[in-house]
Amino acid sequence: MPYSMVSHLLCPKCNETYDSDTIQQLCVCGSPLLVDYDLDEVKKHLTKEMITGREQSLWRYHELLPVKEEKNKVSFEEGMTPFLPLPSLGQKMNLSNLYIKDEGMVPTGSFKARGAAVGISKAKELGVQNLAMPTNGNAGAAWSLYAAKAGLEAHIVMPVDAPEITRKEVSISGAHLYLVNGLISDAGKIVGDLVKEQGFYDASTLKEPYRIEGKKTMGYEIAEQLNWELPDVILYPTGGGVGLIGIYKAFLELQKLGWIKGQKLPRLVAVQSEGCAPIVKAFEEGKTESEFWENSTTHAFGINVPKAIGDFLVLGAIYQTEGCAVAVSEEAIRISQREVAALEGQFICPEGASTFAAAERLRERNWIKEDEQVICLNTGVGIKYPDAFEVNVKTMETNERINV
Repeated sequence: MPYSMVSHLLCPKCNETYDSDTIQQLCVCGSPLLVDYDLDEVKKHLTKEMITGREQSLWRYHELLPVKEEKNKVSFEEGMTPFLPLPSLGQKMNLSNLYIKDEGMVPTGSFKARGAAVGISKAKELGVQNLAMPTNGNAGAAWSLYAAKAGLEAHIVMPVDAPEITRKEVSISGAHLYLVNGLISDAGKIVGDLVKEQGFYDASTLKEPYRIEGKKTMGYEIAEQLNWELPDVILYPTGGGVGLIGIYKAFLELQKLGWIKGQKLPRLVAVQSEGCAPIVKAFEEGKTESEFWENSTTHAFGINVPKAIGDFLVLGAIYQTEGCAVAVSEEAIRISQREVAALEGQFICPEGASTFAAAERLRERNWIKEDEQVICLNTGVGIKYPDAFEVNVKTMETNERINV
């Protein structure tokens, strides 16, 4: 059996097909392209039981990933992240089956490593030498480090307000770093000009088809870690929305493979900040695409995306699974970040914290029932956001002692 059972690329808007053996960016209609696989052939040669004994990384699903030759795999053994119950926090929220899928445990400290692993591997296989991308921080850091391992040259443009640690990760990798006094949308325009003028590979969110394939493995892992039983609700912090789109794509593929027969798909929840909530606004208005969110701002920097190119795919996944989109306040995000640390001992990122704030709100509305199985996705480690909290602690003199 081939290492990959990739078939072709497909446009979800106009159904145009493309060859996966040559560099492809967007469809001629402007839509992102998605990867299709010969799932009938996969069914003949692969079972979910065969997956169990494989390496503990996302590459355990290599037949369902787009890299055709194993020699082109660029990996730090990313994937198979912890899936843990949160009983104390669940008790506070009146949720008896609350879980975290902790993506902070992957290389580079965020879920962006999944997309970088598969995206860089396929770029290497296609003969890419130079790539460019805009980023809010973590994606640029991940793609820069994976590009360094693959021997590719990376040009990264990020807002000047992006987390400082991500700048250092990009810089130390040897990538070319550019800061823009604006938002990721402004960085995207700069990258667009660079791609047009220099012919670089555009690694922007969903402007290449393979980042989503790395992200979809979160869906595979959730199913596998639950013994191929699906949860009721999955909450995902949504900026560009690639992770949510990918998880939905994974479940659809598992259905076609017959690995999750007769199960209702989890209700997918897109979580945004009140300071940048274009997906939420579109959902509340029953629309299939979002509008540009003016003057967007949130300290959960990874979800500060005023207009996502794949918004129609995010909204489609929400509608198809009877999910929803929820915006939470900046204060609610900070409170949830503290609660997860204080009650469960996990220092998660602000984006991940937003999902817990949303879960609590949806439980209060009874949209989530007490006994439903609920998974919150934490997309990175809290230590990558050192300015998220101010800690005021008195400094003791050497002759002072602690009185409790």
